[in-house]
Amino acid sequence: MNSSRLRDAVGPGLLVAGAAVGVSHLVQATRGGAVYGLTLLALVLVGCALKYPFLEFGPRYAAATGEHMIRGYRRLGAWPLGLFVFLTLATMFIVLASVTLVTAGLAGTLFRLEMSMSTLALIILAACALILGIGHYRGLDLLMKIIMALLSLATVAAVALAAGQRPDWSGLAPPLSESGLLSGTGLAFMLALLGWMPIPLDAAAWHSIWTLERAEQTGARPSIAHALTDFRIGYAGAVVLALAFMTLGALVMHGSERPLAGSAVGFSAQLVSMYTGALGEWSRPLIALAALATMLSTTLAVADAYPRVLRAFLELREAAPDTHRRRHRARYLAGMLLTMTGAWLIIALFGRHFTLLIDFTTTVAFLTAPVIAWLNLRLLTGPNTPEDARPGKTLRCTAWAGLAFLTLFSLIWIGWRISGI
Repeated sequence: MNSSRLRDAVGPGLLVAGAAVGVSHLVQATRGGAVYGLTLLALVLVGCALKYPFLEFGPRYAAATGEHMIRGYRRLGAWPLGLFVFLTLATMFIVLASVTLVTAGLAGTLFRLEMSMSTLALIILAACALILGIGHYRGLDLLMKIIMALLSLATVAAVALAAGQRPDWSGLAPPLSESGLLSGTGLAFMLALLGWMPIPLDAAAWHSIWTLERAEQTGARPSIAHALTDFRIGYAGAVVLALAFMTLGALVMHGSERPLAGSAVGFSAQLVSMYTGALGEWSRPLIALAALATMLSTTLAVADAYPRVLRAFLELREAAPDTHRRRHRARYLAGMLLTMTGAWLIIALFGRHFTLLIDFTTTVAFLTAPVIAWLNLRLLTGPNTPEDARPGKTLRCTAWAGLAFLTLFSLIWIGWRISGI
């Protein structure tokens, strides 16, 4: 494998990892460890394994065809494209609002800012708009690599030290019958956890767009092997960090009878205290800054992805959209303004209901996952994908198992809500 070409291909996978290591990790995985101990570790691993094919299909399709998945959906027909457009428009504001809300909470905790959550969120969104407007893809790519390295080191160190301070792990993994997961509340949390663990499936389309952006930046489209290596590096990192956050939540908070805060600022303060409890008070500024940088990276990635998706929708009618660079850029900026405005309005109206907003967002992501999974599977196994780029037998079987898993859990949730049990 050519090392220079691989180096050129690395980047989009880390963007996806940066988008992943946010609400699903800092909030949901930490809450899962705090409330249920290590009981959910196996579920996280299974969920990530069964989601893997559908997310891997994004870079695979882009590398094989030279086009993003949204053009691929159009090739499937009007209604598959329309369905993806509907799901995107229905979720993009609330997804960006959720990650911005956590980022704003961490910023308020780190800098001890006495501001309303809507004001903090407005500052975060304005900062993201400035970074993306000036730095374009190149700046986002470099920033994400630095942030991911910083957070990974801090998280692994915190888990190792917390484990050393708690040599007795008995009680951290209670039997399923005693864990509370078989209740309605437990089921609802499992779905919320899996919704964004490690990232929603529509990120496959984001990844395909970022793969093409990276190819334009380097002047060379990656081979399928290089694109998949980049994806696997980012995906493995996201999964390992998910397990680390859940373990840290279990080690530091499980059984402590400390209630989890319901506000973004309160939860952020608890999160930073978890780290400092394991590493020592000296680490508080470093950990708070690392956590803020992590959520900022997530917000940046999401704030960049949705405008690119909206622009891709608009440019489907054009055979060669890159010939209109000024219009191409203007559409991106307009999409950014639209998504950020909608996200800020949601925060201003519903930001006080932090945990409810996060659970709602992640549950919606899980319920839409079977639809996106089916679209991706149909695209990658159909005639629009070159035969030598289609998933092999093992990957295809894993994808069908994942589709069954996502569908079954969604039906269980719907049945639970209808029955009211």
